[in-house]
Amino acid sequence: MFEFQTIENATEEILLKEKGSKFIGFAYPVNSESDIKAQLHHLQSIHPKATHHCYAYRLGINGENYRANDDGEPSGSAGLPIYNQLLAHQITNVLVVVVRYYGGTKLGVGGLVKAYKESAKYTLDEAKIITKELESKIELKFKFSQQNLIFTLLNKYDAKIISFEAEDICTIEAHFKTSKKESISDELSEMLLEFNIS
Repeated sequence: MFEFQTIENATEEILLKEKGSKFIGFAYPVNSESDIKAQLHHLQSIHPKATHHCYAYRLGINGENYRANDDGEPSGSAGLPIYNQLLAHQITNVLVVVVRYYGGTKLGVGGLVKAYKESAKYTLDEAKIITKELESKIELKFKFSQQNLIFTLLNKYDAKIISFEAEDICTIEAHFKTSKKESISDELSEMLLEFNIS
């Protein structure tokens, strides 16, 4: 099982109004906790006066790494309804944030659950859901004289080169489809002394 469903691009500024409060939904494709921190920081910088930044995310092929955060709302009234929408849409590697501007009328826990759920749902309904293949990262060290061989091999496996340093001993970092991990390892071990796949 090397595939998972996620969203293609960011979906931003999906507005829901409830009794004077504004709920603004955002959804982002993410690959790591550092991506999540960067997006949360970005939203705090563009919505510094918002009352709450509630969010939930799922990471990993089976969504095994997840979190729901109420950001000061009553426990379970914000992060969990958002998280449940990630489950309902069967997606992972996604962060959904609902930014709330309080409008002066209390909604109660039931009202909050409904508003955060609907905000997350509308936001994800606007997003394009795609199926992606799981990717692995590879780091290679090789002699300069081997670079044609290495590039030919990486090309054969549709690897995306992230960085390349050409020295006497060259270093490449690339991403490729995890389903091809065994084949690429076998070929590389015949050519190279040192490589690292994660």
